[in-house]
Amino acid sequence: MKDSMDSTTISRAHEPEVFSNRKLIRPALNRNDHHARPEGERRERPTNGGGKKTPPPEQTHAENFYYQKQMQARTPMVLVLHDGEEIHGIIEWYDKYCLKINRTSGTNLLIYKPSIKYLYKESEAAGRK
Repeated sequence: MKDSMDSTTISRAHEPEVFSNRKLIRPALNRNDHHARPEGERRERPTNGGGKKTPPPEQTHAENFYYQKQMQARTPMVLVLHDGEEIHGIIEWYDKYCLKINRTSGTNLLIYKPSIKYLYKESEAAGRK
């Protein structure tokens, strides 16, 4: 029996190897990509209410970024209220509902954001008038 095992190993060593029938073996990963799906199977699209796009995020933080930038630079600002009144000052701090404005020509003010029509930098005032 020992002789028969040696003869099979010798005969296999002399045979040419055929690479055309070999498959590449990949580990199954727990990812949802195209490699983990069987061939011919299509990827399912996520359904979110009839194929509509998901709405953009409610908070983009652009307003917060703008306030932070003006606060750090201590930029003189002009706030125009809905009644047309202009308030000149520097933004000291802000929160979700209001701004605190430091003024040199008067007392400091706490202004509710809904009462502000728009605001701009005081240096841009020449282009507005």
